Amino acid sequence: EEIRVDKTGQAVAKDDILLSLYSPKLVSTQQEYLLALNSLATLTNSPFDEIRRGAEQLVKSSRERLQFLDVPKHQIKELERTRVIQKNLHIHSPVNGTVIRIGSRQGQFVTPKTELYLIVDLNQVWVYADVYEYELPWVKVGDEVEMTLASAPGKIFKGTLSYVYPYAESKTRTTKVRMVFDNSELLLRPDMFADVRIKADAQSDAIVIPAEAVIRSGDRTQVFIVRGPGKFEPRIVTLGLESDGLVSVLVGVKAGDEVVTSAQFLVDSESKLREATAKMMEALKGGGDDSRDISGNNVMDQVNMEASGASDRPIESPIIDHSEHATQGVDDND
Repeated sequence: EEIRVDKTGQAVAKDDILLSLYSPKLVSTQQEYLLALNSLATLTNSPFDEIRRGAEQLVKSSRERLQFLDVPKHQIKELERTRVIQKNLHIHSPVNGTVIRIGSRQGQFVTPKTELYLIVDLNQVWVYADVYEYELPWVKVGDEVEMTLASAPGKIFKGTLSYVYPYAESKTRTTKVRMVFDNSELLLRPDMFADVRIKADAQSDAIVIPAEAVIRSGDRTQVFIVRGPGKFEPRIVTLGLESDGLVSVLVGVKAGDEVVTSAQFLVDSESKLREATAKMMEALKGGGDDSRDISGNNVMDQVNMEASGASDRPIESPIIDHSEHATQGVDDND
């Protein structure tokens, strides 16, 4: 009959009238309720208890039918007071929130299955991210999370990881996690994309090196170990978590090794890098000494670089970076 809230994005308060419906069933149920009230008024002083109790039960059942039709209490009280049948049923907002979707228009025929409105409380939102398999051991419920948005440059949103889903995505081999963020300023909106950083626990007794020491070439990840003046050994490594300019090394470097860290040294070419690595691999295959030196001249034009020792210490607050993850309003279906 009447649509009072007709725009998506409109804020509504609890008990605000959203729309009014006309229903023949509503009219007939009100008529039944008024008849039951009149019968009870007539039979209140009846000397027969069973008749009086029957009238009371009829009023109760008629009132319950109105409640089953979601007739608000104030309309039922108005009906009892005025004894005037209301043709329209007012539909009220059950919560404070924002209208995300409107499922009906004025004059449309609706059924109990028709979604009239989707209203979401955006003061708190859920954000979903995909975590790679190798990161899962470091992720747990309760971890702190930081998020940035392109629409709010310079602002960091702080939240909490609230749930790790118990299954992996078959196509991406990632596991979905859910995070909760306060949104009292309403800057976060459904289906936005964000950059997310999960702060995992500190990893104790880790071998860590500066992240700038890592050289990634094709499918290889390697570092250069200082073997003496002007001599360097390329060494393939397996990396762990990265945090604040440091990266943990799982395989390939031991505590005390000196690694090349300066970003100022000049690599002659990627081909020479592959050549040096190939020589090392040939030596290993030929049964040669696996610790033989490789001259720095085979790898780079100059040796004006800095070296840093690999250390055996905790890597503080590892950061797991995930970009472009959608935010979603809280609902009760998950």
